[in-house]
Amino acid sequence: MSQCQVSGLLSLDEALEKLLEKPVAITDTLSIPLHKAAGYILSEHITSPLNVPPFDNSAMDGYGVRYTDLNTQSPLPIAGKAFAGVPFEGELPQGQCVRIMTGAMIPAGVDTVIMQEETQVTDNGILFPHPAKLGQNIRRIGEDIKQNDIVLAAGTKLSTAQLPLIASLGIANINVYRKLKVAVFSTGDELQTIGQPLKAGQIYDTNRFAVRLMLEKLDCDVLDLGVIPDSPEKLRETFKTADAQADLVISSGGVSVGEADYTKQILDEIGEIGFWKLAIKPGKPFAFGRLHNAWFCGLPGNPVSATVTFYQLVQPLIARLSGFSQWRAPQRFHAKTCSPLKKSAGRLDFQRGIASINENGEWQVTTSGHQGSHVYSSFSVANCFIVLERERGKVVAGETVTIELFNPLLKSE
Repeated sequence: MSQCQVSGLLSLDEALEKLLEKPVAITDTLSIPLHKAAGYILSEHITSPLNVPPFDNSAMDGYGVRYTDLNTQSPLPIAGKAFAGVPFEGELPQGQCVRIMTGAMIPAGVDTVIMQEETQVTDNGILFPHPAKLGQNIRRIGEDIKQNDIVLAAGTKLSTAQLPLIASLGIANINVYRKLKVAVFSTGDELQTIGQPLKAGQIYDTNRFAVRLMLEKLDCDVLDLGVIPDSPEKLRETFKTADAQADLVISSGGVSVGEADYTKQILDEIGEIGFWKLAIKPGKPFAFGRLHNAWFCGLPGNPVSATVTFYQLVQPLIARLSGFSQWRAPQRFHAKTCSPLKKSAGRLDFQRGIASINENGEWQVTTSGHQGSHVYSSFSVANCFIVLERERGKVVAGETVTIELFNPLLKSE
């Protein structure tokens, strides 16, 4: 039996395995115009209906010739011109050349293009004094993409890197998965909505705000159900409303062991719990389960804990449910720490750090400051997690640690 099972805490790897074991991608699809497709995920392969380029064309402004006609001593008369969109008609006559511009179709008979900087204009035509290679400066038909090639695979998320490529194929409408519907709410009598005056003992609900920002960055459709007071009846009603409308329900707070934490009780009534506690810091009280229709993730109430668990656990779950098959976990690699790090053995620790490359081209990292689970300001200066192994204790400056650079979900633009 593993240490995780003995202690009652699930390791991050075990939690991810359980979390991703059963959920499958939504199957509802849409056909939408290409210009509205940013952020959507392809539900089927994009197959090219044509060759790209669709014809042999010139890579340079210059002159098209037959390679066998090149003679460094004798100029070639100009038979005509070839422009992009205005081809040279007919076949190039023997012993002549054609003025050709970048992107223009290669005329019949031309097998080589000489850039204009390597030619000389004479009264009798164009002289080619420099050595040339057969076929140079010609972009061949299908050189980039061949007709019927799979250009983008199903499961690809669409952005400015992919959409112009699809546009170059003349495809105006594409089939995508609909966006994932995610309901989000916070629980706790102590929470106040941002913009409202605080009463005695209240704090602002930053968790729901942060979660909503991350969901929107992940291109989800968000149903914001607000702050739910510590009432089992109201919480039960909220869960039922969320379950009826969403694919995934995310709550913040109410998943620890306090007297007013009713989430676990209600989940036992209307759903099932997959796991409850994790051997990570921050983020021990993270819940995952299944409602009647939707999946459920319960984030801790502390703001840093909520963000860390969302990043490490909810993010890959959303990728799975959305059909984003090409999502990959952020890479981890080694760096030398420039500052001591407080750590007690027992849980995998995600401390916020500032990574950089030193004058020797090596990665180094320093702490972002106070690592309390309530200190959200640590994210505003950090660019990575310092990932300290579960069994590891305190770290002294100069030791090697593992770092994980933030992906676009947390990375500053």
